[in-house]
Amino acid sequence: MRRKLMWYVIAVLAVVLVGAALWGPIVSNVEQPKYKVVESSGNIEIRDYAPMIVAEAEVSGDRREAIGKGFRIIADYIFGNNTAAQKVPMTAPVAQQVSEKIAMTAPVTQQGEGNSWKVYFVMPSNYTMDTLPKPNSRAVVLKEIPTKRYAAIRFSGMGGESSLRRHTMQLNEFLSAKKLMPLSAPTYAFYNPPWTLPFLRRNEVLVEIAGVT
Repeated sequence: MRRKLMWYVIAVLAVVLVGAALWGPIVSNVEQPKYKVVESSGNIEIRDYAPMIVAEAEVSGDRREAIGKGFRIIADYIFGNNTAAQKVPMTAPVAQQVSEKIAMTAPVTQQGEGNSWKVYFVMPSNYTMDTLPKPNSRAVVLKEIPTKRYAAIRFSGMGGESSLRRHTMQLNEFLSAKKLMPLSAPTYAFYNPPWTLPFLRRNEVLVEIAGVT
């Protein structure tokens, strides 16, 4: 009897663990920005992104603190704090970029005046600037982004500082080897909720490059 109970407990724990492992990817299966892959090399891709609308907040603090602040501000907007009191579907990823005070000529890693960051969500593609509800908060800005080309490196794990630095450096080396001109500071993109197991996570570093006419 005791042995049966032990195996029952083990089976239940296994189901719970498998469910927890799969839940992150399942809830991450939401709309993502549309793009076409132009070239790929290992975990690096050159992508042409379709035009999009983003909801953006500018916040200050270190990187991890800033993305938390920005997420809460924009989540408040899409969960109904807008002129229509309307919920906007969640998308992925949540993205973060250092707030640029001057034009960029080369990628940087978390260098900016006053540790200022832009955090944004891409809005669902069925919305336009006219049909999106307007934010009640002045901290949220809706922006139209035209077609752009990005170099992107994809990786799993927790997306901590050392991992972001390492993959940004790898992306920079790729750009240098290809003689590609970077047009922006790196954007950090995180696709999964925080409870997703590290090996199932999708993180990216993206840098805008010349190429789309």
